[in-house]
Amino acid sequence: MSLEVLLRSIGGADVWLRRALALALVAVLVVILSAIKSRLARRLTRFAAASPGRVDDVLAEMANRTSGVFTLAVAMLLALLFVPLAPPVERLARVVALLMCLLQAGIWGSIALRGLVERRFVAVSGGQTDAGRAGVARMAAFGGRVLIWSILVLVALANLGVDVSALIAGLGVGGVAVALATQNILGDLFASFSILLDKPFVVGDFVVVGDFMGSIEEIGVKTTRVRSLGGEQIVFSNNDLLQSRLRNYKRMNERRIVFKLGVVYQTNPSQLRAIPELIKKIVNAREKTRFDRAHFLAFGDSALE
Repeated sequence: MSLEVLLRSIGGADVWLRRALALALVAVLVVILSAIKSRLARRLTRFAAASPGRVDDVLAEMANRTSGVFTLAVAMLLALLFVPLAPPVERLARVVALLMCLLQAGIWGSIALRGLVERRFVAVSGGQTDAGRAGVARMAAFGGRVLIWSILVLVALANLGVDVSALIAGLGVGGVAVALATQNILGDLFASFSILLDKPFVVGDFVVVGDFMGSIEEIGVKTTRVRSLGGEQIVFSNNDLLQSRLRNYKRMNERRIVFKLGVVYQTNPSQLRAIPELIKKIVNAREKTRFDRAHFLAFGDSALE
């Protein structure tokens, strides 16, 4: 009997027979898909263990976190392609399978988001994790998970027949009201993200902001703390800090020092012309120094500068 004739006969068979065949096909597909998932997870795990990259670690974790519920959902959807059921039963099966798939999508999205956040934000130096970056990373991961699961819940409600347009509109209005009420806090929060992404400074850098100077001690969600030379801690708002003119001395490769030399007025022009070359030889003879330029500056009160 050909596949086409078999499917036609199933379509006209008794409802209980079709249900039994559908369940049998689901069971077979679950076994096949579970074997494929296990084999893929083992291969990805071995590859991630041998590779230093972060992406393969995320893929391996996603494969290992693929639940049997998702495998069952895929098996149900595939079975419905071959075995027709009564419209109400088929509609219910599709909705249940979709909810299972959305649950797995949320798990995958959370894993991928955590991997992205850890790769982008969390900086490890000498085995110690920067507490400020880790705090912002946790908040970014939490906000991302809330966004992912909110979207999935809305999709699930829409497929269950719930009108989500009014709910989305209400959330939008509420979000605008919350944003207006907490605009200063949100400004500092986004400023902390900008600091961690753009990296104008990191913990340990020596900076000068206006009349204040010191070493960056902690980069938080709302504020950045600087340990001044006098020993006290100076707290800056992240938003105000980004709007200020900041000098980062930690990233200074060279320090240019300008100084004056005075020679007596009796020095003749030929001797004056020889002074820049003499200074150049003296400076270049020292290690870790570089000569820039020298020139006659002015007639001083008691010397030629």
